[in-house]
Amino acid sequence: MATSPLKTAQTQLPPGTRLEHYVIEEVIGGGGFSIVYRARDERTRAAVVIKEYMPARLAVRGPNHFVAAVDEGSVERFAQGKRLFFQEASTLATLKHPNIVNVTNFFRANGTVYMVMEYEEGVNLHAYIKKHKRNLSETFLRTVFLPLLDGLRTIHSQGLLHLDIKPGNIHLRPGGNPLLLDFGAVHEMMATRQYQSSQVVTPGYSPIEQLDPGGYVGPWTDIYAVGATMRTCIDGKTPPSSVDRRERDTLRPAAQAFRKRYSHELLEAIDWAMEVDPLLRPQRVEALIEALERQPSEPADLQRTGGWFRRV
Repeated sequence: MATSPLKTAQTQLPPGTRLEHYVIEEVIGGGGFSIVYRARDERTRAAVVIKEYMPARLAVRGPNHFVAAVDEGSVERFAQGKRLFFQEASTLATLKHPNIVNVTNFFRANGTVYMVMEYEEGVNLHAYIKKHKRNLSETFLRTVFLPLLDGLRTIHSQGLLHLDIKPGNIHLRPGGNPLLLDFGAVHEMMATRQYQSSQVVTPGYSPIEQLDPGGYVGPWTDIYAVGATMRTCIDGKTPPSSVDRRERDTLRPAAQAFRKRYSHELLEAIDWAMEVDPLLRPQRVEALIEALERQPSEPADLQRTGGWFRRV
């Protein structure tokens, strides 16, 4: 799986640590709230990924690898985060789709929660964009985002929203086959109709209704994030925040800025998904899929815009 900045050795589980029937091999990533390990399933000998709830600012690791709140003032926040992490794992375990990360097990141990996922070769889309800058082809975009949207359609069909789609949460397997990761912000649609202060927000990818008190979120919210991620693939940089765009939108429409490099149909779909007003966006994933499946009315210069690959 893709890697992120690593934790300090004091917070990591050392290689050889056993968790149920898994053995930790090495740390491969992490963030502010978790550590990600590559491990081995002793029963099958298969490589797996284990994600451990370990919030850097709220918890410490004590004797026998036990994780606890760093102080009395952090106890409730640590417990709440642990509950949400367990909810994420249990939700993912029920979502089965070839383009959604496959959670095979989850359990409580050492005072915290662990999520076990299949290990997949590949690279993170954020790292891939950084490497190739603005040279990702139209073939690449269609190959990656149509299957990703199909996975998102499955999520929405279960009455759920992802609410944190961005390049860093997309894993590219060999051939460009995408995998949607990190469901830490997932919520039921009805439970997310109104703004929640604990909601994950990523500038550039979170639309205005996700930031506004009382904002109504729905499938159109995830659609904005998909559009912004596609825009990053062709622009090589994070789009302006939706707050800035609402106040003064300086983002040039993709259909104008990149018309010499991509088809009109692709660029119009990106602009549609990134409308600041949520009512002007596609309201359902199916609408965006239909727009992206339209054949280009004029040939796009697919050879000159690179970024295609056989292996990643």
